[in-house]
Amino acid sequence: MTKSILLVGVGGQGTILAGKLLTTGLLESGYDVKMSEIHGMSQRGGSVSTQVRYGEKVESPVIEPGGADILVSFEQMEALRWLSYVKPGGKVITNDAKIASMPILSGDALYPDHAIEEMQKHAEVKVVGAQKIAEELGNPRVTNVVLLGSLIKSMDLEHIDWEQIIRDNVKENFIDINLQALKKGLEIA
Repeated sequence: MTKSILLVGVGGQGTILAGKLLTTGLLESGYDVKMSEIHGMSQRGGSVSTQVRYGEKVESPVIEPGGADILVSFEQMEALRWLSYVKPGGKVITNDAKIASMPILSGDALYPDHAIEEMQKHAEVKVVGAQKIAEELGNPRVTNVVLLGSLIKSMDLEHIDWEQIIRDNVKENFIDINLQALKKGLEIA
C-alpha cells in the first residue's frame, strides 16, 4: 500500500531538507519512493511543498487533493492552505508557529485566528511546539528535524536508521544538534 506525506512551509524553514532526509531514509530501507518539490517564491518566504509517496510500488510522485495520509506543516497558515490534500481520516502535524506572509505584512490580508480549530474539523491534528524546542536546543533552524521526528513516530518509521541518515546528509558542524532535534521530535509525538 502506498503512503503519501505532504510537507509544507515557507522558504527558509528547512522543508526541503526534511523531505530529502525522509526520502533518503525510505529509499535506504527498500521502499519505492517518489518525491516532488515545489519551491514557489521560497527565497522570499513563499510557499514550499514537498510531496513524498512510498510503498512497494509507487506510480506517481504527485499527491492529489484528498490523497495525503499525513500533512506536516512548518507553519499554521500553510497547513490551512494545503488541508484539502489530507484524506478523510488523515492526520496533520503542525508547528505552532505563525509566519506572516507578504499580504499580511503589507496589511492586505489578516492571519486566520482559528487555524487549529479549522484543521480539527477535517483531520486529526497534532500541534507541536517545534520552534520552541529547537530554540531551547540552541538553534531554531532545527525546527524541521523536530517535526521530522514527530512524523517518523506518527508513521511508525522508527525502524529506519535515522541517526545514520542525518550523519550522512547534514553538514558535520550540525550533526549533533540535528540528532538532538530528532530525539525531541520522536519524544513529543
